[in-house]
Amino acid sequence: MNQMILNMKFIRNKYFRFSLAAIAYILWVIWVGNYWLLPGLGIIFDIYVSKKVNWSFWKKRGVKNSTVIEWLDALIFAIIAVTFINIFFFQNFRIPTGSMEKSLLIGDHLFVSKLSYGPRIPNTPLAFPFTQHTMPVLKTKSYLEWVKWPYKRLAGFRKIKNNDIVVFNFPAGDTVVFEKQNQIYYSIVSSYADQIRQRDLLQDIPVKTKEEYYKLGREQVWSDYHVIDRPVDRRDNYIKRCVGIPGDTIEIRTGNLFVNGMPHQKSENQQFNYNIQTDGTRINPKAFERLDIAKSDIHSFSNSLYLVPLTDENVKKIKNFRNVVSVTKYYNQPGYFASHIFPHDPKYPWNEDNFGPLWIPKKGVAVSLSMDNLPLYRRIIEVYEKNELRIEGEKIYINGKVADEYTFKMDYYWMMGDNRHDSLDARFWGFVPEDHIVGRPKVIWLSLDKDKKFLGKIRWKRMFMGIK
Repeated sequence: MNQMILNMKFIRNKYFRFSLAAIAYILWVIWVGNYWLLPGLGIIFDIYVSKKVNWSFWKKRGVKNSTVIEWLDALIFAIIAVTFINIFFFQNFRIPTGSMEKSLLIGDHLFVSKLSYGPRIPNTPLAFPFTQHTMPVLKTKSYLEWVKWPYKRLAGFRKIKNNDIVVFNFPAGDTVVFEKQNQIYYSIVSSYADQIRQRDLLQDIPVKTKEEYYKLGREQVWSDYHVIDRPVDRRDNYIKRCVGIPGDTIEIRTGNLFVNGMPHQKSENQQFNYNIQTDGTRINPKAFERLDIAKSDIHSFSNSLYLVPLTDENVKKIKNFRNVVSVTKYYNQPGYFASHIFPHDPKYPWNEDNFGPLWIPKKGVAVSLSMDNLPLYRRIIEVYEKNELRIEGEKIYINGKVADEYTFKMDYYWMMGDNRHDSLDARFWGFVPEDHIVGRPKVIWLSLDKDKKFLGKIRWKRMFMGIK
């Protein structure tokens, strides 16, 4: 008994507690790699030993504080602790769209590991806790840019591999139309540019260049709306599967993905849109429900024709329905130019189902530059790696010098959703830079079905399910 009392006293000893806190702090400083933080040991010493400063200024020392103050103290500690955990260890993430079905479902809540690829030091550390970029209710910016830190990633357990599911900041979210945050700014500008061009054609006004129309479209958008820019760490979080890592060459042929010339290892949950033709009778909604097909995914054009995203397994099951005549995969034809598809240039007549081949940039590797391949890498050069780029005739100038090649400063990745025909992914906006990588989802800790009610909303079978 006496030994137990002695042990308790030793554990409560202020020098012992200071030693533990100091060791943990020093290890954290070494991990962060910023030794200017070492003077913080003085604060830790004062908190545990000297106690000269009341760091919890909202509490009075030596007297009993009210219940409200005690709750406030606990709340402040919880906010600081959870914020620290969110930055350096893991963060909660909710699946808002069906772009990863059936691998991940709308309503899945995930634990995203920051340690897998290494946590980033925040670019904008001054922010309201637990918000990405907008204050709830107030709908104002939730962060301050008084302090801006450069990109730095701490050591992680591994590098991104092909087929990893990855959470990252939306690359095209650097500029946002505040009134239309669910739409891509660059798509809005392009739409305005097309409208101005069509107006000129109707009024027999001489047609301008693509760049001139884009400039006019941008000016109109800035005139009509409130446009804001966001630092990397304050852009929306997206989740996709990494199908191409730095140095890979990806290509899509009639919906089938090839990486470095080889068929991509397909996820068993991957799905495409299919046309379902029946004998004139409708398919029972319960039949779709048993296949875990959400109501919002079912597009019915009549009692006999449906457009539905399906996995290979569900295709086989639906083909066996008595009233189903045919199940046909939907895809765009080769050679059809979809202007909304990266790199948004007629030189590359690509679409969602026929794309590439495209090489994914790798840090330290140089690529020859020409007017032909500039559309592929222009955003990297100008936006992600912050160079001044201009074109005069057929010459490309980077930072004021003629350039016929460019060496990449970062690694880049190619991200695609498993729900191939309902995923806003790299096919639409291009490469994902390494400084946009957030983390790797590890487990589903909660899953709620929006089509159900009360306890029926909980998908019990998905609780604490690993992600692959």
